[in-house]
Amino acid sequence: MSEETIKNVLKNSGLTEKEAEVYIFIAKHDVRKGSEIAQLLRKDKAQVFRILRRLQAKGFVEGTLDVPSRFTVVPFENILDSLVTEKQDEVNTIKRAKKDLLCYLSKKSQTETLEKFVIIKGNKRIYSKISKMIQDTKHQLSIATTIPGLKRADHFGVFDVAFNHPMRSQIQYRVLTELSKQNLNTFRALVKKMSKTGSNFKARNPDLALGLFPRMVIRDNEETLFFTTRTDKTERYAVCLWTNCRSLVHAFDVIFEELWRNSTDLEKKISELETGKPTPKTCILNEEETAQNYFEMLQSAEKEIMLMTSSRSLIEYWKQRSLIEKWKKSGVRVKIMAPIVRENFEAARQLQKSIEIRHIPENYMVTTIIDGKHLFQFKKPPTGPETINSSSNFENTLYTNEREYIEKMKNTMKDIWQTACTPSVVTLEAIIGSHGPVLGPILETPILRKRRGSIITDIKPLGSITEKEVLDKIIHADKIRTKDLVNDVSRMYASVAQLVIHPPDYFNLPKMLIVIHKVEKPSTFGVEDGLTIFLWLRVPNSTEFTYVPVAIIGDNPKALQRKKAMLAGTPAEQNVQLVRKDELQVRVHGNTMFAGWTVPIPLYPEPYVLPPACLLIEGYGNVKTTGFTLRHPSGFKSNIEENYFDAFVTFMHPSSKYSGPGTDGAFARDYIMTNIPPKLSSGRQE
Repeated sequence: MSEETIKNVLKNSGLTEKEAEVYIFIAKHDVRKGSEIAQLLRKDKAQVFRILRRLQAKGFVEGTLDVPSRFTVVPFENILDSLVTEKQDEVNTIKRAKKDLLCYLSKKSQTETLEKFVIIKGNKRIYSKISKMIQDTKHQLSIATTIPGLKRADHFGVFDVAFNHPMRSQIQYRVLTELSKQNLNTFRALVKKMSKTGSNFKARNPDLALGLFPRMVIRDNEETLFFTTRTDKTERYAVCLWTNCRSLVHAFDVIFEELWRNSTDLEKKISELETGKPTPKTCILNEEETAQNYFEMLQSAEKEIMLMTSSRSLIEYWKQRSLIEKWKKSGVRVKIMAPIVRENFEAARQLQKSIEIRHIPENYMVTTIIDGKHLFQFKKPPTGPETINSSSNFENTLYTNEREYIEKMKNTMKDIWQTACTPSVVTLEAIIGSHGPVLGPILETPILRKRRGSIITDIKPLGSITEKEVLDKIIHADKIRTKDLVNDVSRMYASVAQLVIHPPDYFNLPKMLIVIHKVEKPSTFGVEDGLTIFLWLRVPNSTEFTYVPVAIIGDNPKALQRKKAMLAGTPAEQNVQLVRKDELQVRVHGNTMFAGWTVPIPLYPEPYVLPPACLLIEGYGNVKTTGFTLRHPSGFKSNIEENYFDAFVTFMHPSSKYSGPGTDGAFARDYIMTNIPPKLSSGRQE
């Protein structure tokens, strides 16, 4: 038996790495004094004596009656015999208790269902869980995924599980996926295999080609498994989350039903792709035909234009003052939906004076409906009306005047319009200034600064620090240890998101500002997932309103104690909620952060409760590097350095899905914050 094997047996017997090392040394060198063992092992004498005392207590080492004592080991064969006997006793105990244990657990599971998150890593484990969900399905399984995702599911035997399900003829399988010429053959093969199961199998394609998010599996409205990234890569270390939280499962089911309602049966889509012919009265225009027809129809619109376009195109429409003025004079109602970002925010604000503007997420197909009679769908979005006459801006544009198809698409766009939000003038930048996530709102009104707000000082100009410098500090993290949780300096290495939400009335929630933390191990208080929630409240003895911290949630008690001190004097100080790690999850993938919680969060002191929900923050554009000092009303000072992005915000709430503009979120992928308590903040710099 090798030394490594012996060491593994010892560790399985309850020894630590260092204890096993000392045991093996004594076994090789016979009886030795403690000081000799320390000298030969080149270890600290006090440490070795502590290890020897533990080994004696565990029965692995015996000491002589000499002074000073010498130590010898209990023979290894005796330890093996003892270990075998111990394991056999454990097995026999479990066997004897098996019946009672299973009965107890069965009764407990019937009376108490723990709502939680579970992280599942790796394709093998993920698709094993999906297979288990299929086995447990009684009525309906809903899946939103990609064709590569279906192919991978087949590779891991998921279709075989469906085929062997004893209730397969009674189960309805619904699949949402995006079909194209490139993946048509693959899907045909998968459908053929699925049809052999004898299941009630239906598949649809989203009408407006929205990039499927989230990719998810929902079983009987009781549990859901979902990936936290939009893309479907074949990475080896895929990660997804599973939850049985009823509110969250319902939230994802609402999203699925909306996508399913606004989609086309795949048999029809397959027919179009195979024959190369679109539906009747529909044609594919060449570049010149599109340029001429589209521009003329925009000019001659009589009643209404519904337009779904790109963020860049919104700026170009704004430049067309004469066209907008013509629509206004003619009484044409124009509705434009586009991703609102920092770059087009001013254009959107100006356009709102004449036409209706709402924000939608990216990845919708660019679509225009004119007077309910003409529909254009662009494979590549036009850069704007002023370039319509240039035929190089169009290729393979779909045009139709078929009333049935237009009416369906119009209803789909109306549904999207109803849930889309109007860009608010109160953006994240208006609240915190031109900085990334900072822990709380930065108030511009001097009187409020004295009462509630934080103040930013020592701003480092752009270019004074680089993205690499911040990354290097995180890679070579300098951990600050502390004995006093409140009064010592601490440091946090994290990814942080900050977002403002203007929820619709049916959410029954006020305007909120939320800060999300994914704190890494080198931080003073260790790893943590956490949220800090602010509500738009009136300042006492004032007519002014501001965002006030009302709740602190996290899974690290030490970190919560420090945050409570930093937010002293606010409602959040009285509303600190420690949760389990399976009740709150924050995950980061590249420039995307996901946060979800399975417990209701009271928003003290207001009579509101934030139900279990999910947040997705998607960074976009170029990284920005900044540094500054943040002075809190509590007297704490925070020195911050960060690499951050502007970000889109998606709030998956039990009532519906809320998508916020790219002006309402910021995601600091790399974030360092050194917190200095009041008694040190006046003189000490970190």
